Amino acid sequence: MDFSSKTAIIAVIFVLTFVLNLYFGFLRSKTKRFSFKWFLYIHLPIPVVFVARVFENIDFRYIPIFLLAAVTGQILGGRLEF
Repeated sequence: MDFSSKTAIIAVIFVLTFVLNLYFGFLRSKTKRFSFKWFLYIHLPIPVVFVARVFENIDFRYIPIFLLAAVTGQILGGRLEF
């Protein structure tokens, strides 16, 4: 896998992680803190990102980048108002 295609795949997984956590962060903000739903809304996106990372053979060294996208998505999603 060359550098540009690997970078593109990492960028796509980064955006997927951010958007997924943006949605779940919005849902999380509407539930009672430390409830079961609150816990689920934080942790449900993790298997999706894991499967995308493993399916594309992305090394574990990129996990901090995806973690940054997840935390940012959760925080910004919690601040969304509709």
